[in-house]
Amino acid sequence: MTVSRRHLLALPAALAWPAAEAAAPAVPAASPVRGGTLVIGVGREPTLLTSALTTAGPTQTVSGKVFDGLLSYDVDLSPRPQLATRWETSADGLAISFQLRPGVKWHDGQHFTSADVAFSVMEAWKKYNARGRATFSNVERVDTPDPLVAVLRLSKPAPYILRALSSVESQVIPRHLYAGSDLLANPHNNAPIGTGPFRFVRWERGRQLVLERNLDYWDAGKPYLDRIVFRQLPDPAAAAAALETGAVHLSSELPLSDLAGIAAKPNLAVHRRTASAGSGITGFEFNLERPLFQDVRVRRAIAHAVDRDFLLKNVWYGYGTIAQAPIPKPLAEFHTDDVPTYPFDLKRAEALLDEAGYKRKPNGIRFSFTNDPNATGVMLSQTAQVLRSNLARIGVRMEVRQQDFGEFVNRVYTRRDFDTTIYSASAGPDPAIGTQRFYWSKNIQPGVAFSNGAAYRSAEADRLLEAAQVETDPAKRRALYVRFQQVAETDLPKIPLISSETVVVAQKKLRDFITTAEGSSGNFSTAWLEA
Repeated sequence: MTVSRRHLLALPAALAWPAAEAAAPAVPAASPVRGGTLVIGVGREPTLLTSALTTAGPTQTVSGKVFDGLLSYDVDLSPRPQLATRWETSADGLAISFQLRPGVKWHDGQHFTSADVAFSVMEAWKKYNARGRATFSNVERVDTPDPLVAVLRLSKPAPYILRALSSVESQVIPRHLYAGSDLLANPHNNAPIGTGPFRFVRWERGRQLVLERNLDYWDAGKPYLDRIVFRQLPDPAAAAAALETGAVHLSSELPLSDLAGIAAKPNLAVHRRTASAGSGITGFEFNLERPLFQDVRVRRAIAHAVDRDFLLKNVWYGYGTIAQAPIPKPLAEFHTDDVPTYPFDLKRAEALLDEAGYKRKPNGIRFSFTNDPNATGVMLSQTAQVLRSNLARIGVRMEVRQQDFGEFVNRVYTRRDFDTTIYSASAGPDPAIGTQRFYWSKNIQPGVAFSNGAAYRSAEADRLLEAAQVETDPAKRRALYVRFQQVAETDLPKIPLISSETVVVAQKKLRDFITTAEGSSGNFSTAWLEA
């Protein structure tokens, strides 16, 4: 059924919306048990608890359980209803209409309406979310002709938006608590009020964060758990021991070197590739505002000092694939191998540095710089140490600085007090959502985490990214992204290293906790603990 704008505005409450429901999930092998406390071991403490304003993983893991999105997604990225029950894109691609779920309440008892959707899109996602700035850049306004109808009006088509509406990716926040405030300083960022299956109770910083069952959740009978406790376990060895003893039920921040031993434990299970909503990619990024890195020969020389085969085998323990392009292989619809590559070749690296005028000094050192690996697991620090050793062989001294997650975000994205960094981030579920934010010059946004931290500016890359955003023909869209990857790997503001897997370890008694593409950042409304 095609709904005209006239009919949409006139009859919002009586629309016969086109079917968009996802297929019902398979019946679980056992009947869920109600009650119990799920304990999740986390190594990194969030900087805030509202992922509408950040793409940081520690925030998403918590807030995905407190908030809902308009949609959720099956593991194959097919959309499922959540706060929206029906949706339709107009024939010209310039309007996306949502019928919203009736009877949904915020945790403070206020009703959820289309005004919350409009506010979230225009005032939060478009302004403060590193991925949202690109994803929703074509949204000019959101019409709210009825409390249960929201219509995104676009200046140009944006075919990827329907992949970007999960509670992890684009979190609807309550207008009545945010309107008129400084969104980044709003106290509800750290004491969130959502519509999700769990309510925020308290946050004991450095120790634990507690959520409890939302008794008024719109999905009747859910959640099954009484509460979720996020327990701070910064020591990976302590996290592994807690899993083995049953003190915690779930962790995703264990050393990959320990997983083989953990998998042998009779009470534990290792879950691989648990989040298909975005394919993770680890990269080494340059601060292009530093004069040293404005010579592409220096960047290429450093790329030739990276032994990806060694990293995959000895640091990542085979949990991933080698990455040579900005869009990783798991996103096969857009990935290409036809890009400039920089194989491990220390002689070629030395020749490039000589050519760039950075010859060895009497002490054998050409130059020095710092590297800040993100505090998201030992793999990034180990990657930095391996690269430091290789760079020393070509006369380059790299100092590796360690800091907690909050200081990393502040240093790189606010103070911009860094030379290079190593971090992992999602490149999906679509390049316009996951990849563009790192390469688009309009996303150079100090203070916005995981934006264009390199300060990469390329008119050609911008043109290709912006054209791919609005292209609705799949073949033409792929061609644009292929060309973008070739430009990006020629300019090399960031060296792709490893396309990593999402791996979590859980007690076998924890059931049905990963049922969507959001993986362990999903809402856990179906999770339960065997007695």
